[in-house]
Amino acid sequence: MLVALALAPNVAIGQTASQMLGDYSDMLGVGGGVSSSDMKDILEGAAANGQPQALWQLGQMYENGIGVEQDKVRAFQYFSKIANENANAPPHSLRADIVARSFVKVGEYYKAGLPAAGIAPDQKQARALLFHAASYFGNANAQYQVGLLYLEEDLGPNPLLSARWLSLAAQKNQFSAQAVLGDLLFNGDGFEPKPVEGLMWMTLARESTIGTKDEVWIGELLTRAMLVASPEQRLEAKNAADIVRGQLSR
Repeated sequence: MLVALALAPNVAIGQTASQMLGDYSDMLGVGGGVSSSDMKDILEGAAANGQPQALWQLGQMYENGIGVEQDKVRAFQYFSKIANENANAPPHSLRADIVARSFVKVGEYYKAGLPAAGIAPDQKQARALLFHAASYFGNANAQYQVGLLYLEEDLGPNPLLSARWLSLAAQKNQFSAQAVLGDLLFNGDGFEPKPVEGLMWMTLARESTIGTKDEVWIGELLTRAMLVASPEQRLEAKNAADIVRGQLSR
């Protein structure tokens, strides 16, 4: 099975520092033409008051070197502050999405380790953070990554549990989850195959990624399945995709 981790939609690909800072100046109600330095000062002031959105944006800036010198230790500190101070935020509150993404980010740092911050790779901690974002906050990207964990040796392989988590993310239009779930269902690894449903999810994932780098691996999954599917299965999957597409767009 071909699996690729999808990044949460945090910073638009190709977005310049001025564009990103302009977006956030609008959000904060600040006039246009704000310099990177001034915007950083504004965000730091908001962050000092504990505003998760400002902390998140500073973390993004330092992680990616946008408008500031790249500093992943500082990025980790900002993401950690959000997670630590908002772990019990109501799941449907305005800040819930930012908090959930921060848990995912901190989990990614623990998974890879961050030597400059004295953090060694810690898979157990990384998984705990992902599970919190996936279960408590219902974050689609976290649910996708938990689904992948159940296809790996340390938590699995457990295809049924993987399919459960991938399905939660797929129903929130997480295209990587749709693709992996579709492949899992089509092949029936560990359970009875569901080729029509599998083709449906891969079709929807392929549509969502046209023109992006993810189109390649998802297209490969779909093409491989289409080659062995019957004409009847292809037609049923197309009709099912039409129905689910409408449901997901509501």
